[in-house]
Amino acid sequence: MTKTNVMRMLDVEKIDYRTAEYEYSETDLSGVHAAQAIDMPAEQVFKTLVTKGDKTGAIVFVIPVAEELDLKKAAKVSHNKSIEMLHVKDLLGLTGYIRGGCSPIGMKKKLATYIDETAGLFDEISISAGVRGCQVIINPEDLIKFIDAKESDLTA
Repeated sequence: MTKTNVMRMLDVEKIDYRTAEYEYSETDLSGVHAAQAIDMPAEQVFKTLVTKGDKTGAIVFVIPVAEELDLKKAAKVSHNKSIEMLHVKDLLGLTGYIRGGCSPIGMKKKLATYIDETAGLFDEISISAGVRGCQVIINPEDLIKFIDAKESDLTA
């Protein structure tokens, strides 16, 4: 496997991680599929969602793959009246990532990032390695510190 920018950035900071590769399908880019493919509980596999707040602009939320982002909770923690999901067509230009391969690490510019408080319940969680079909498995505290994320209750 070729190292992704996510892996290179973690290497530079000497943050421990391991990777898990899996076959993906254009017809099923869901995180639940990724969790099954790498044989990890869905509660420990996190997806990266990019939203747009009415006051703050782009915001990143990292939540368990089987959960849904509670837009009211997300708006409140991010100091917005409302937020909406970023259109898929705008994702690559803003983050440098495509749908199904979006990671909270290594976006084109630093965005305010919030991670679901359940991440801290585990010794390790999985996030996208920045490409479809590859996950980085990492200690959640290391991830939170590295991306400067705020822990919050984010799911419905």
